[in-house]
Amino acid sequence: MVSLNSFKMDNINNKCAKFNNLISMNEVFWCNDKYNDDYKNLEISLEEILDAERRFERFAPFIEEAFPETKNSKGIIESTLIKIDKMKSKLEELYEVKIKGELYCKCDNNLPISGSIKARGGIYEVLKYAESLVLERNMISIEDNYKKLNNDEFKKFFSKFSIVVASTGNLGLSIGIISKKFGFNVRVHMSKDAKKWKKDLLRNIGAKVVEHDGDYSTTVRFARNEFKKHKNSHFVDDENSRDLFLGYSVAALRLKNQLEEKNIKVDSNHPLFVYLPCGVGGAPGGITFGLKRIFKENVHCFFAEPTHSPCMLLGFMTGMHDKVNVKRYGIDNITDADGLAVGKPSGFVGKILEKEISGIYTVDDSQLYKLLFYANEVEELRLEPSALTGFIGPIKLNQSPEGNKYINARNLTNIMESSTHIVWATGGNMVPENIMNDYLTKGYNIAKNL
Repeated sequence: MVSLNSFKMDNINNKCAKFNNLISMNEVFWCNDKYNDDYKNLEISLEEILDAERRFERFAPFIEEAFPETKNSKGIIESTLIKIDKMKSKLEELYEVKIKGELYCKCDNNLPISGSIKARGGIYEVLKYAESLVLERNMISIEDNYKKLNNDEFKKFFSKFSIVVASTGNLGLSIGIISKKFGFNVRVHMSKDAKKWKKDLLRNIGAKVVEHDGDYSTTVRFARNEFKKHKNSHFVDDENSRDLFLGYSVAALRLKNQLEEKNIKVDSNHPLFVYLPCGVGGAPGGITFGLKRIFKENVHCFFAEPTHSPCMLLGFMTGMHDKVNVKRYGIDNITDADGLAVGKPSGFVGKILEKEISGIYTVDDSQLYKLLFYANEVEELRLEPSALTGFIGPIKLNQSPEGNKYINARNLTNIMESSTHIVWATGGNMVPENIMNDYLTKGYNIAKNL
């Protein structure tokens, strides 16, 4: 058995080689030597997460009224949790390693309204802002049925206010779609990495899209400066927003219920491993924070980034968080995983999770396309490239020396067969058919070495 002390020492000894691999844009698997099973993080309380869940519930009648696709869920924005045995077998075949435990997919690619993980935090922040405006003016009380907000009177009121956001794609979609439904004026600043179809969709619903030649960090700076110049506006700050973070964290409460419904245990003999796509860090950070509040030391969360945009890993590895940018180290920040094409991580998230995240790994775009093809072929999953970063997590955990050391150091070796692995998908069901076909063709060609 590897002791925790030797595990940490190995991390230190390997740091230089791993750092060199990272800035060379090679795939790496990094375990957090500051991770603490018993860490008590008091930055955000469980009560705040529960309060966010109650706000979602208050708005459920409005959501159901405004978005008919949520009728079956009665206005609750949630995705399914599905077992993916065929994909598990395919992964084991492709990478010649056994995944111990069961494999599930959290299908945020099918989330109502905006079809990605960003539908959680982005929509929540707009809901909270809208609620604050009407409560302050006594136009509604929290005991009212919020369905009444979906009428011309309230839309006329909300049209006096603006929402500003910067995005590489999916956050902009969620903010734009929900904001226009309320009647807000919305300006979405988007970097050149964002897909054209996402910009077109936003323009078609009446959102103002402002394009920038620079990367995501540059786009955020422009958006923040614009917000400061206008009154009656609200800036959705993907790098620092507490409300975004809380909206994402509610997913942990929903997942707990889904696991219980499926009789999936999470305890000291049944560990849970979760693999989350990571861009600036808000979505995976909020989900991880919520999961750690509920399952504590029995859940192990790993972030997944493209090899060409490993900003969160760079921030953790150097300890500098938002003081680093991948381009400073010659990393180009060019990836087809557009929702993850971020050069500078959230310092807010990095500092909160400094002792709670188990590790971070990177994935090359070619792997994403290959997995995109196979996920569609064997499980009929429709995913955009960024949604596949989580899928290789169980392989890297079981196959890499660092992953094995992590498992051994926490006395998990003998209970891995009773573990549950969840790959968190994001983005897919809103991708236009012709673009999805292009993704699948590219994935097929890579998979078949054509």
